[in-house]
Amino acid sequence: MAYEDARDELIAIVARLEAGETTLEESLGLWERGEALAARCQDLLDGARERISEVRGDDMADAGVVGVVPADEDAG
Repeated sequence: MAYEDARDELIAIVARLEAGETTLEESLGLWERGEALAARCQDLLDGARERISEVRGDDMADAGVVGVVPADEDAG
């Protein structure tokens, strides 16, 4: 399943759960399906990150981490 398909189905499941119009049994089934879809999306994103890292030849372990600069060091 492609990322976009999994994401779209996950969004639809969340909308149904938030609407609160399903039975408990249906909600549990939707929750389980949502968990599987979320895991699929994460696997695909992790794979994309690894591919980008390989192409760039760098380690993206710190990607998205913002450093904090003390106030006295940023004025210089």
